[in-house]
Amino acid sequence: MAQAARTSSPFLGRAVLIVATAALVIAVIVALRPPAEAEAWKTLPSPAALPMADQSGLAPIDDIQMWYAVFNKGGGNPVLLIHGGLENGDTWGNQVAQLAMTREVIIADSRGHGRSTRSDKPFGYQLMADDYLGLLDHLMVDKVALVGWSDGGIIGLDIAMRHPERLTRLWAYGANFNIDGLVPGFDKDPLFSEAIANAGERYSRVSPTPNEYTAFVEAISAMWNSPPDYTAEQLGQITTPTMIVDGEHDEAIQREHTGELARLIPGARLLIMPGVSHFGHLQNSELYNTYLIGFLDSQQ
Repeated sequence: MAQAARTSSPFLGRAVLIVATAALVIAVIVALRPPAEAEAWKTLPSPAALPMADQSGLAPIDDIQMWYAVFNKGGGNPVLLIHGGLENGDTWGNQVAQLAMTREVIIADSRGHGRSTRSDKPFGYQLMADDYLGLLDHLMVDKVALVGWSDGGIIGLDIAMRHPERLTRLWAYGANFNIDGLVPGFDKDPLFSEAIANAGERYSRVSPTPNEYTAFVEAISAMWNSPPDYTAEQLGQITTPTMIVDGEHDEAIQREHTGELARLIPGARLLIMPGVSHFGHLQNSELYNTYLIGFLDSQQ
């Protein structure tokens, strides 16, 4: 047996060489593999350009002029996309074209954002929710599926509580129902700071008041640090089929808060998108659109 142990086999030697070579190749592949989806939450891609709208312009809503655009007008099953704070409707460039294949799509700029004007009224979620209801009246649209991101999601919650007759579905991504749900100092996060700076550049290009971005940020920040303060009783009255969504790495909203929001809304479903942050519709639009369209098309 000792002699047999000292006898080498050419086949064994080749096998060892093959295994060692394969291990080296695997190690090189792993080392060279780009971070891709695993690191998407650290990126801030720009949205695709919007397709040509069937209708767009400024609608006289309350005391402002509200910019809007409609795609696949008359296509049925209308969906309203509401952007987050400081942003504008262009942020939905990765979603509009795909959604418009099967439904009418409406986007707009909230008051003071993008191409819409503002007044002396302080920013508030109920005020902006009423603006969007006024826009639907202007467009003669009775009901929509509402897709809201961040502040847009909060606006969606407000409409679902006060005017459920105007909604068929609610998708709320990165929304909070009180300020306790915010991550302290979230606006100082490097990616969030980059988003604020990028929004400023876009504001200067399209806003009717291009030199007032600093004052605009201060006014929006005051809203961020005050209400909403929706109660469990208010949220418990929502009857609209609802999906509460957030990114796995959201810089602004605490995960426990998102879960609590879903629990407080009767029948609401909870979705935590993997590998993305507060900006999931930009960071992984393919996955975002798959989840969103699945929700819009579902019968639940």
